[in-house]
Amino acid sequence: MEYALLTDVGKLRENNQDYVNVFKNKKDIVFGIVADGMGGHRGGDVASDMAVSHLGHNFEESEVEDIEELREWIIRELSKENDRIVSVSNQFDDLNGMGTTMVGVFFVGTKMMVVNVGDSRCYIYTDGELKQLSVDHSLVHELLETGQISPEEAENHPQKNIITQTLGVSQTVQPRVKNFDLIDNAIILLCTDGLTNMVPENEIKDILSKKMSLETKCHILIDKANAAGGRDNITALLFSTKDNGGNH
Repeated sequence: MEYALLTDVGKLRENNQDYVNVFKNKKDIVFGIVADGMGGHRGGDVASDMAVSHLGHNFEESEVEDIEELREWIIRELSKENDRIVSVSNQFDDLNGMGTTMVGVFFVGTKMMVVNVGDSRCYIYTDGELKQLSVDHSLVHELLETGQISPEEAENHPQKNIITQTLGVSQTVQPRVKNFDLIDNAIILLCTDGLTNMVPENEIKDILSKKMSLETKCHILIDKANAAGGRDNITALLFSTKDNGGNH
């Protein structure tokens, strides 16, 4: 499984509170994760680092390989991580109210499992189309789902940045977990809203369609977000599901 990742502080923030990494467990299952921290001057940084490093470390130690067991595993781990972040934020004044989003993908045989809390996203690019696989935990998405606003209104909604679930702020966490068939010659993108708020989906699609390395695509996505204003930290993680026989 070929991948590339890049994270950038952006143009306006003093520090980068995004974290990204890729892990493999004892059964060779690959897990990619992106987290976008929030709160406090240090809090977001601590929360996103905790989520990625704890989930990743625990995954590396695990031997889970069945997709149903994996679903139970990640729901359990996210609940534990939520409690852990809440308790650390209660212990230190400067970390009070910290939280983080997370979006992750597991590649399990012919399937992939997408999990998210918050509004960091997972997309798949295949056959010239870009589709979002994760489901935003955001006020705007909930208004959209219940038909209270139109997709056009959602685009520029004043409360666009209000998210309804994070790790670390709420007492309980209800991740969205969905399984998909793994498609050959697809690109999977995991990213924070620092990318999707700055670069329209049709431009993301154009970049992913080009014949170039995953590393180059990551750089171009981040350059585009910065060129558009770079108002937030920006992170992109790309996987390609090419047949093992093929090259880049």
